[in-house]
Formats: sequence, C-alpha cells, structure tokens
Amino acid sequence: DIEDIPLSSKRADVVVSNCVMNLVPDKEKAFSEVFRILKPLGHFSISDIVLKGDLPEAIKKEAEMYAGCVAGAIKKSEYLGILAEQGFVNITVQKEKEIIIPVEVLSQYLSQEEISTYKEKGMGIYSITVYAERPDASCGCGPKATCC
Repeated sequence: DIEDIPLSSKRADVVVSNCVMNLVPDKEKAFSEVFRILKPLGHFSISDIVLKGDLPEAIKKEAEMYAGCVAGAIKKSEYLGILAEQGFVNITVQKEKEIIIPVEVLSQYLSQEEISTYKEKGMGIYSITVYAERPDASCGCGPKATCC
C-alpha cells in the first residue's frame, strides 16, 4: 500500500516507481510516505503520466486505450508542486514525451474547432520521468518546509 508503506522511516536509499503514482487517489499521502522512508540524501526516480492543460473529458476516457495510466493523472505543474510541498529538493524532469492521440481518434470526440484548440493550447498527455531527493537531515527540513 503506497499510502502506508510498511517500512520504517529513513530506510531506503532509492525509491523507483513506474506509472503508479497517478493511479493513487491521495498523491500527497503517497509522496509523503516516499519522503518518510527515504534516508537523508536518498532519492527517487518515478516514471508517470501527467497532463498539460484541461483535457476534454471524452479524450481522457478514450486515452485510456493508448496510455493505460491516464486514470487519475493530474496536471504536470500540480504533480511537481506536490513534490515540493512534501519537502523534496532537486526536483528534475529528466524525460518528457507526449503520448500522441491520433487525429482520427480526436475527431470522433471533438469538433474541428476543439481539435484546433487542443493543439494550439498545448493540451496533452505526457509520460515523464522525475528525479528528486530528500534533503540532508542536518538542515532540519521536512515535509512542507522551505529551508532547503
């Protein structure tokens, strides 16, 4: 259970996750648990699915066929904000790739005008790989702290 990891605090050097966090209802709690189990200066590498812009609901549902991890995905800015709020530092998006939804699929659910807006506003579904660290304990930082 990623929202209640059965490990003691400051136990792990590294946490790795592949397309799981976006499926977790309470992302803040999940990332809080990752922070808790990491040793000071420990890090994580997480591949996940995020959104850019406000996707039309019909597209979100259809996108499940192309990227099974879309359910529960949140905006990239919100995702990265949660990491910072939990106390992580050196937050870096190491890789980012758009998951292309074919125009043939878009046109089944959106008008031509909506497709143009979708493209012009940079809306989309993205696969990202994020790296972040738990700060050194000597600085006194913890979740929601701003000292490090």
